[in-house]
Parts: sequence; structure tokens; C-alpha cells
Amino acid sequence: MTGELEPSGDGGELTPGELRASYADRDRVAEQLRIAAGDGRLTADELDQRLELALTARTYAELTALTRDLPAAAGVAGPPREVVRIDCGSGHAERTGRWVVPRRMEVRVRSGSARLDFTQAIINQPSVEIDAEVRSGALVLITKPGITVDLNDVALRSGSVKDRTQWSPDAPARLHVRVSGQVGSGSLTVRPPRPPRRTFWQWLLRRPRPAPRYPYA
Repeated sequence: MTGELEPSGDGGELTPGELRASYADRDRVAEQLRIAAGDGRLTADELDQRLELALTARTYAELTALTRDLPAAAGVAGPPREVVRIDCGSGHAERTGRWVVPRRMEVRVRSGSARLDFTQAIINQPSVEIDAEVRSGALVLITKPGITVDLNDVALRSGSVKDRTQWSPDAPARLHVRVSGQVGSGSLTVRPPRPPRRTFWQWLLRRPRPAPRYPYA
């Protein structure tokens, strides 16, 4: 039909750098550029030029070119990794703070515990697949409003699989987590973040714990 839009390119598989950047990706790079200028790494003219390019960039490759000669910073935009593997034989493994959520995760917990905290994670795609195998110990997913978790494909042999969140369905959708695999022993738990600790004066005055804040960045 005349006037229809045709996808650009030759139809082959795109490289990570060719993926389209989001508003949040552009904003994170702009913030890194401002920090670099404040540290004396960029002149005022260089900052203005790169900010203009950052705010009009279309792909991850275009954004990466603007920060290639700057030190890496936590939370800087970049294409999500295809697969992240966590193998916890004993002890404790975690992903927390400003970590980039990949497209797929393979988590093995044979003993000890693993924790995936999504409350401040950098989310560059609408969903993530988690292939979980818990033989003993615990796997904990910490979420916030707008992050949904599907546990229907988890096989339970012994132990427990629980979702302790009760988020409102009206929260804007940010990420859908699909979990598959099995729990042979131990536990798989989805829960909200724990309330912040009270300060000494709040404890002394018997004030309740502050309500947790849920960043959407």
C-alpha cells in the first residue's frame, strides 16, 4: 500500500549499539556529561556540543560515542546484556542499587542466598526472564509498584514459593519478571523493600518507621 512505513536496514539482526535509546537513556548520559564538566574533564563549549547531541541521539551507539573518553559511571545508559548468570554455591550473592537489568538471568542457588533488588535498577526493556534453580537456601526478589512477577512456571518439590507483594494494579507498568525453573529445597520469595530504619530520635520519641520510597527512574 502506498504511504506505508518500511523498517530501515536490510532486515538482519540488529547489534546492541543499533537499538533505540529512550528518554531515560538520554537523560542519564546528559547527567554524566554535566558531572564530567564539573570535574574539569569537558570545557563549557564541549559540554554544550555533547549535550545537544545526547538529547537528539537515536541509538545506544550514538550515546556511547559521547562518553567513550570519560570514566565509566554507575547508571550510565547502555544496552542491556543478553544473559547474566549467578551461581551461588554458598555465602551471599546480590544485585542491588543502580544495576542494569538484562534480558535474561540464570540463577543457581545451591546453598546460601541470592537477592535481586529491582527497586533502583536501570530498566531498559519491558520484561526479563529468570531461569531459577534453588536446591537449598533462598532466592529473594525485591520489587516496587509497577514491577510484576509471574511465578506460574516454577516447579516446587519442597520448600516454599511466595509472593508477598500487594501492589496496586493502577501503578504504571515498568517491568514484567517471568520466573521459571524449580525449587528443590529452600525458598523463592518476592517481597517489597523493608521500611527504612528509624533514627535514634525517632526511636526515642516512639515514632513509626518512615514509609519506603519507590524510585521510578
